[in-house]
Amino acid sequence: MNCSECRAQTSPYLDGELTAEAKAAFERHLESCAECRAALASAKRISAAIRTGGDRFAAPAHVRARILGEIGRSERRSLWGDLRLLGVGWNPVALAASLLLVIVATAGGMGFYLGGADHEALLTREVVAGQIRSLMASHLTDIASSDQHKVKPWFNGKLDFSPPVVDLASEGYPLVGGRLDYIGHRTVAALVYRRRDHVINLFIWPEDGEKPLRNETQQGYNVAYYKHGGMEYWAVSDLGEAELKEFVALLMGAKEAPA
Repeated sequence: MNCSECRAQTSPYLDGELTAEAKAAFERHLESCAECRAALASAKRISAAIRTGGDRFAAPAHVRARILGEIGRSERRSLWGDLRLLGVGWNPVALAASLLLVIVATAGGMGFYLGGADHEALLTREVVAGQIRSLMASHLTDIASSDQHKVKPWFNGKLDFSPPVVDLASEGYPLVGGRLDYIGHRTVAALVYRRRDHVINLFIWPEDGEKPLRNETQQGYNVAYYKHGGMEYWAVSDLGEAELKEFVALLMGAKEAPA
């Protein structure tokens, strides 16, 4: 069992849904992988917090009232449809995280805004959730191809922008494909790369301004993000920090090949 397979099995392991053989393979991998042990410990803490109600924060009464007043019967039906489209299903941890994002989005529509460090912290949680969701739901790509000239045109008509797509196979980070995802209240491009058995999700969307490279770690995943050339880039993986930084440095220095 590799790290990607182990991360995808974390929730079923916690829920007691693995077969005896799969459970044994999962635990054997944990014995030799400190990063996956840390990811499991983090998932246990999140699950415990959800069950006990720990780490909750309460919205002001007037904000709660306005949110509840705005969400009628039809909106609630739409909400469950949106969650199914996101691939959340009935996993309690993913469902709780997705409901939190929906509430934040709804509040944002009424002038409730998270800016600066809070905004970046929220995006960090979203891209890590996107990484986990892509592995758990077996929905890593909508188009599986290592050819950038096939992946880039696939996004035409599906997004209101054209994401840059580069091939880094010669540097040890081959392109696997791409898909649509939902980050920061909008549909974004997700490009998928590999480094040995490790998956890298690269989320891209239009954003003005420039931002130097920054790094975060959450739930055992490393995250690197920056803004350049009218686009915002967020890379997330269970790769070590040094290799993810190398990937992003190669990405920043690469140029798209002519069509």
